[in-house]
Amino acid sequence: MKQSVLVIIFSIILVSCGASKPVKKYTYKKPTSIAKSNNLKKLNSTYSGSVSGKRASVINDAENYLGTPYKYAGSTKAGFDCSGLVCKVFDENDMKMPRRSQDQGKAGVSVDISKVRPGDLLFFATAGGSNISHVGIVHDVMNSGEVTFIHSSTTKGVIISSLNEAYWNKAFLFARSVL
Repeated sequence: MKQSVLVIIFSIILVSCGASKPVKKYTYKKPTSIAKSNNLKKLNSTYSGSVSGKRASVINDAENYLGTPYKYAGSTKAGFDCSGLVCKVFDENDMKMPRRSQDQGKAGVSVDISKVRPGDLLFFATAGGSNISHVGIVHDVMNSGEVTFIHSSTTKGVIISSLNEAYWNKAFLFARSVL
């Protein structure tokens, strides 16, 4: 019985956002604000290709953490895990989010990936299957339809990645909007 419990606990730790190992801090040049960008694809009748207000604020706040190291259960500038980054950024914008990515996946409304906008959330099953184990914030939607997102990577800390990358494309589950 004790062995079963230990195996279950170890499995849960293994499929979380990652390990608590220290990572090299990467330096990022802050991208041009998405609110100023006019090169985004028009995805639907309500999306003009630019964002303002709360969406722009969420993106700008998330960009401020680029290069911050990964830290298991972290939710401060000293280090973030994926859901901790989401909590911090949305908290800075007066929106309380659940702490766990699984619970964040129940917040807001479902959005088709072809209609995501900056500030929406993307959810992933990085350990395979269909259980949420990672979350990121949509950063940009390119003319080509490519979706980029800000998240806390276990190896590189807070970075911008693309759904076009094979790893993320395969792990992608769904998108939700809380804005």
